[in-house]
Amino acid sequence: MEDRAGAPMPEEIGAEECLTLISPGGVGRVGFGAPSGPLILPVNYTVHQGSVLFRTAFGGPMDQQLDTGVRGVEFKIAFEVDHIDPASRQGWSVLIQGAAHRISSEEELTAAKAAAVEPWAGGERRLYIRITPVQITGRRIVRS
Repeated sequence: MEDRAGAPMPEEIGAEECLTLISPGGVGRVGFGAPSGPLILPVNYTVHQGSVLFRTAFGGPMDQQLDTGVRGVEFKIAFEVDHIDPASRQGWSVLIQGAAHRISSEEELTAAKAAAVEPWAGGERRLYIRITPVQITGRRIVRS
């Protein structure tokens, strides 16, 4: 679909297709509120059993800011993945909103490790976090 100026208009992408688009894994961005203001941090991720899974460092910004201190109460966060081709001016963007769940039980840790998400950054990244989607939206721009 194009507007009167001839520029392509964004098309909505359904939730199932959004998960398919991001399922190969890669790099995404996690966004959440912190006392100093909004934070957006890149992470290497994988999709595992319908959830987004990534690793981070104990004591890092996500460890400190995503801890409610109350068992069973989790922060709602945003996770975004984009695929953009600047030369053709085409691409897509997927946004997942949901709770950030710290993986701590042995059963969950075993499953998370089997998903084999590997961070690019050096250092210890032993804190596994799973985002269980509550809302999945996406948009695509395709030139005709």
